[in-house]
Amino acid sequence: MAVLYFDELNIKENDPNWKKRDRLVLSKGHCSPALYAALAERGYFSKEDLKGFRNITSNLQGHPNMNDVPGVDMSSGSLGQGLSVANGMAISGKLDNKDYRVYCILGDGEIEEGQIWEAAMASNKYRLDNLCVIVDNNNLQIDGTIEEVMSSYPIDKKFESFGFNVITIDGHNMGEIKEAFENAKQTKNKPTCIIAKTIKGKGISFMENQAGWHGKAPNQEQYEQALKEL
Repeated sequence: MAVLYFDELNIKENDPNWKKRDRLVLSKGHCSPALYAALAERGYFSKEDLKGFRNITSNLQGHPNMNDVPGVDMSSGSLGQGLSVANGMAISGKLDNKDYRVYCILGDGEIEEGQIWEAAMASNKYRLDNLCVIVDNNNLQIDGTIEEVMSSYPIDKKFESFGFNVITIDGHNMGEIKEAFENAKQTKNKPTCIIAKTIKGKGISFMENQAGWHGKAPNQEQYEQALKEL
């Protein structure tokens, strides 16, 4: 999110619906707090609004809503659908001779959904070199590890077999992230998939690699400890 919103995306915070903007589809919509934080930091809305996250009166709900939140390009959260939408945006750009790029963030648990692979076939068929898929490969989903639930490994070989340019990186290394995005922009006639190897709860000792923190909020004591460690 940091690299996308402050280094990569061609966007205007004072014109969220600018027709020439790059698009981002956060297919793993439950990752909305990271998206909202980036949008607020970029200036789409006040950071004060973040304090209302998931409050019934707030527009910042658990899944992003394009009708209520400036800067959100697609409502998401029903897993498996984002790549299909991103394909549509990318195809539209080509038909309209626009040079914007489309980015789609998937979860490694999410790609157990069959629709992802139907969409991947379309990405390849239409040679969507203006599309860049990022798979957050932290190896955990709500019920446990990817292998325990429904293994999607080897992820790289699968996307390669669907005709993607595949790049595997350390998802916590800013230099590798920037390099991968540059590689994607230089790749022609095929879509790119960046597999970002990450650690869920990175930097917080009691959260790292713990599936139980998939959707749980810390109490006050845990919050203070987490902030201190970060």
